[in-house]
Order: sequence, then C-alpha cells, then structure tokens
Amino acid sequence: MHVLLAAICFFAILTLWVPGRWPVAVFEIGIFALASVAVVRARRGPFPFSWPLIPLSLAVLWGLAQLFAGTTVYPFETRNATVQWTACLAAFFVGLSVFRSAPARRWFRSAMLWFGFLVAVVATLQSLTAGGRIFWIFPTEYTDYVMGPILYRNHYAAFIEVVLPLALYEALRRERSALLYSVAAAAMYASVIASASRAGTILTTAEILAVPLLLWSRGRTDAHAVRSSILRLAVVVAFFAVVVGPEAVWTRFWAPDPYSMRREFAISSLHMIAAHPWFGSGLGTWPVAYPAYAIIDIGAFANQAHSDWLQWAAEGGIPFALAIATMFAWAVRPAFRSVWGIGVLAVSLHACVDYPFSRPALAAWPILLLSLLASTDSSPRKPSDAPPPPD
Repeated sequence: MHVLLAAICFFAILTLWVPGRWPVAVFEIGIFALASVAVVRARRGPFPFSWPLIPLSLAVLWGLAQLFAGTTVYPFETRNATVQWTACLAAFFVGLSVFRSAPARRWFRSAMLWFGFLVAVVATLQSLTAGGRIFWIFPTEYTDYVMGPILYRNHYAAFIEVVLPLALYEALRRERSALLYSVAAAAMYASVIASASRAGTILTTAEILAVPLLLWSRGRTDAHAVRSSILRLAVVVAFFAVVVGPEAVWTRFWAPDPYSMRREFAISSLHMIAAHPWFGSGLGTWPVAYPAYAIIDIGAFANQAHSDWLQWAAEGGIPFALAIATMFAWAVRPAFRSVWGIGVLAVSLHACVDYPFSRPALAAWPILLLSLLASTDSSPRKPSDAPPPPD
C-alpha cells in the first residue's frame, strides 16, 4: 500500500500546474480509497493513534459545524475546504497505518528523497531553458521561475523543505554513498536558489546547518565526521549555486520593501480575526471576506492571505488556529529526535509568510512526514546507549 500512496503523492505534485480541478479530485479520491482500506485493516488490530489525529479531526468537524450553524459567509468554499482538511486527515491516517513497519518507512523516505531530487533537477534545468513551459511542453501564463510542475516559487520551496533534510541526513549517515546524497542535497538546495524564493532560501540554508549540528549534538556522529561532511556539502552546494546563479534571489533580498502587500494582507487578516475571533468567517472564505477588510487595492484578485496561520485564524477563529498549532508543537520533539523530520517545522515556519498548506497535493507532503515521525516515534527501541541505526 505504501507504493500506491507514493504514486498518488507523486501524481499530485506532477499535476500541480494543471488549472483544472480534476487532478485534485483524483488525488483526494485516491487518498480516501486508501484511508478506507486502512480503516478496514485497523479493525483487525490495534487502532493507530497519534496526537495529530485530534487537531486534524477537529479541523474537519469545525468546517462541518460552520456549515450546519450557518456561520460561514460562503458555504460552497467551506465545503471545499472541509474536503481538503478531510484529505489531510485521511493522508495522516493512511501514513499511520502504512508506516507501522520499519521497511515501509525506509522505502517511503527513500522514495520521497529521490523523487524530490528528480523534480529539483528538472525544475532547475526547466527554469533556465524552458521559458515558462512545463516540462518544456505545456505553455503557461508565466515566463519566469516556473519550477518543474510547480508554478509558484514559494510552493516549490516548501516542497523542497520537506525532502531536503532526508538527503542531508543520509549524506551524513552513509559513509559509502555520502557523495551521492550530498549531490542530491546540493541539487535540491540550488533549485531553491534558482526559484528566487527568499523564505525558502533562508529555511533550506537553516536546514543545511541544523542537520549536521543535530546529529552531532545527539551523538549520532562525531565532530570529525561533521567537519568533513560540512566541507563536502559546502563544496558541492557552492558549485551548484554558482551554476544556477544566486543573483535573482540576492536581488530580491535587497528589495526596498520585501514585505510589500503581505503587510497589508496581514493587517486586513487581523481585522477579520477581530471581527470573528471565535468561529471565523468560514473555512476557505478568506478571498470572499477580504474585500470588506482590505486596506489597499492591489488591482487583482487576492486569493490568499499569504500567511496560512493568519488565514486559519481568520477563517476558523483563534481556537481553530491554536488547535492546528498543537499539531506542529507536538512535532518539535520527534522532528529533532529524528533529525530528518525537521522539514515539518520548516514548512510550518514558511506558512507564517506564505500559504504552502492551501494546496491539498502540497499539504500532503508535510502531513505524511508527520505520520512518518509519529510511526517512528512510537516504534519500540532497543535499550542501548549506542546510537540507533538509521530507520
């Protein structure tokens, strides 16, 4: 079943650029089908449980409550958002069911890593040579910074933030294939630089620094290995960064007002929260409710608050946002323990200044990483002072 889960997630990423609704429907139907199988399996054994099931279930129930109570300003969008949260819940539950065995966890982590690497290579080459065409074939309305199948640079960066620590971890833990994994990590990092995502560049740089330091602090590698690994990574990363050229992202860092429009969206979102602090305007309704609270006219349709956290609080109320926050607060301990799972925390930070969780196909990746962390954290460990082998 883990192979089917991977295939569904890969399909979802590869079709993110498609303007129609059908790829999202295919992804959601696939996840719901796997969740149905997981429920049947759970009836035959112990029910898989981990804390994120509670806030994810609450998100679904919250949307249903808004619909039945009539507190949403646009029921159609709230229904869609509730289905999306149900897909996230289903993805997490499927992960808990599938990742009970260590071989399934290892296989899926490896599949995520190498799929991310292939997407990064294609995305980088495409950004330099395709002129906005997806896979050099399909035209889009954009001409710059179309990264593989992902049209928006920050969504692409969030995708890489999930998979980059997996490559970094393997580069530091596998001596024989360290160079191979270092090249994979460097290619992913360079692709984020090529995308010119400022938040993505900051967060992936932090991941490159954090993974070796965490492994060393947890006694899973020695200082000499850390130094040699950092040197190897630095050389490979510098080479790839020079190839793609850091000028674009560097120029964006020096923009006169890097928070332009996001600041105004944030202020408007705070006004929305103040108007509906307990129950929100309705899940998925930020674009509909925004014009009544807008403080600027951007001359275009404002589709998102450019901050998932503010948007969750505006659409669901403060209690809803706090419930989602507990999911990521829970993830801190297993993410740092595993080291390879810190991508979950990176994406949650990226969500402060953008909206990586707005697309079901993209949101499924950190959610599945959460389920990997939950499954690994609940697995029995041998009582030993020696560092555990790679899971």
